[in-house]
Parts: sequence; structure tokens; C-alpha cells
Amino acid sequence: MSDATIEVRNLRKRFGRTLAVDGLSFTVEPGTVTGFVGPNGAGKSTTLRTVLGLDAPDEGEALIGGRPYAALRTPLLEVGALLDAAALHPSRRGRDHLRWMAHSHGLPAHRVDAVLEQVGMETAARRRAGGYSLGMRQRLGIAAALLGDPPVLLLDEPANGLDPEGIQWIRGLLRHLAAEGRAILVSSHLMSELEDTADHLVVIGRGRLIADTTVADLLAAASGDRVRLRTDSRAQAMELLAREGATVAVVDRDTLTVTGLPAQRIVELLTSAGVPFAEVGAHRAGLEEAYMELTRDAAEFTATTDADEVTP
Repeated sequence: MSDATIEVRNLRKRFGRTLAVDGLSFTVEPGTVTGFVGPNGAGKSTTLRTVLGLDAPDEGEALIGGRPYAALRTPLLEVGALLDAAALHPSRRGRDHLRWMAHSHGLPAHRVDAVLEQVGMETAARRRAGGYSLGMRQRLGIAAALLGDPPVLLLDEPANGLDPEGIQWIRGLLRHLAAEGRAILVSSHLMSELEDTADHLVVIGRGRLIADTTVADLLAAASGDRVRLRTDSRAQAMELLAREGATVAVVDRDTLTVTGLPAQRIVELLTSAGVPFAEVGAHRAGLEEAYMELTRDAAEFTATTDADEVTP
């Protein structure tokens, strides 16, 4: 799948006075699941729509396999997308919806059966879409994205509406598809799911790039040299460690993070002062924590403008 790339180069898009995307550049490489995240109004939806040719950029370009979407000869065979699982006529059966897509793109009928099996919708696809749950619509939307067996996938909130079994399924599916060499861009608000699934992360805010990094590197940077401390005597521990020059932050009722003192020194101080503690160890940040730190300033943008929801 040599053409399995998504390239966004100096992309800029404005709607009236709102600058939705401002000089954004990033690349989604073959064989990776790249998480695409940012606060509401950051420009994610506009970027996805521009990659798929639904919005025209004011400046820059968005390419799939080195070409803009409009130049793709067989789009369904080159890129699969899930943007809105609700965009399905309620009176149409799921199987008929996929059959129509396959016929209009010259695909063999057996592809419909293959993707329905892949997403676990063989039986439900005989029913009319009006009776589908959100999770079933998501699965059918993913089946439609996979219909042409494309090397590139763009999925907006694919886990939305899925139950725990479904979330586990989509996690495994994305890993499997990436292992086949596909480039996969996943927009999501579920940091816990991206932490378990994504190899790479593109973080944007106010239409601009904030971070373009591996998930492992981002978590390592967010963890820093902080020490995690669990104690029932939180106030005593905070006062003692602050006197020694440490910076102490409260995580929850009995958990603190300490910066500025190594774990061994913290143990010595607490033991010497008779302050009880249950655990002292290196702090390991989760993806949600790392994301919140990165986007703290950008999140303020959502109070005044929601660029993702603006349409021309």
C-alpha cells in the first residue's frame, strides 16, 4: 500500500471572519494509527472535510496518496471515511445501502458480505436503518468506509455509541488495519481509547498545530520527573515537602504528585517526620492528563468561537 499517506501542507481555511484552520501541516504515515485531537472548535472537522474534498482550502493543500481528493480516479478504493454515522436513510436496509455503494463504484457484491462480516453486522444489515442504535450505525458506517478496501482511512469518533465490547472490537480492528500498512487518521475525544490504540498523535488548537509526536514520547514528556505519593496524611505531607522546596499538587483525596525531590529523599523525609504513606513511585501520566496540559490555553478558545461547527 505504497499510496497510503495523508499529507496536510500549510492548510488555511476561513469561514467569514472565523479562521478555522491556520497554516496546519502534518503527515499520516502508512502502517500507523494517528490520533487527531483538540478542543471543540480547534479545526478538526474542517481539516477532515478539506482532506475529503468537502471544503476547499483557501491556502495550502490536503493530499491522499500524493493527490487531492478531487483528482482520485476511484475514491472509494483509495480512501474510506466515516464522518457522520447518522447520514443514512431510515427506510433503507443496511445491506441495500452498501449494495448501492458497491454498484455505483463498480465493486463486486461479495465485498458487501465481507465488510458486514468484518464489522459484525451480517444479521442486523437485513433490518431498516431507522431501527438501528447509534452503535449499529457506527458499525455500518465503518463497513462503508472499508467497502473499497482502501489504503487510507479517516474516521471521526468511530467509538461513539459503541458498548464496551464494541470499543474493544474497534480497538483491535484499527490495529489490524494499520498492521496491513494502511494510514489511519482517527479523530476522537476518548483519550483512553487513543492511548490504547494510536501510535502517533496530532494535537491542534485554534486551527494550529500544537503537537505532532508519538504517543510514547508525549506520555514520557508529560510524566517528567514527578513522583506519585499516596498518603492518608495529605496536609502534613504537603507542608513537609513544600518546606524542603518541592512543588506538590493534589491528584485526589489521598494522592499527590511531587516535583523537585527524588523518591528516595521523599521517603526519608516522611519517615523521619513520622508521616505515614502507602506508596511512593515515579508518576506515569495518562494520555488525558498529557492532552489537558497541552491544550490548556487552546481550550479557552471554545468559550468564544466554535470553528468546527461553522459551515460555509
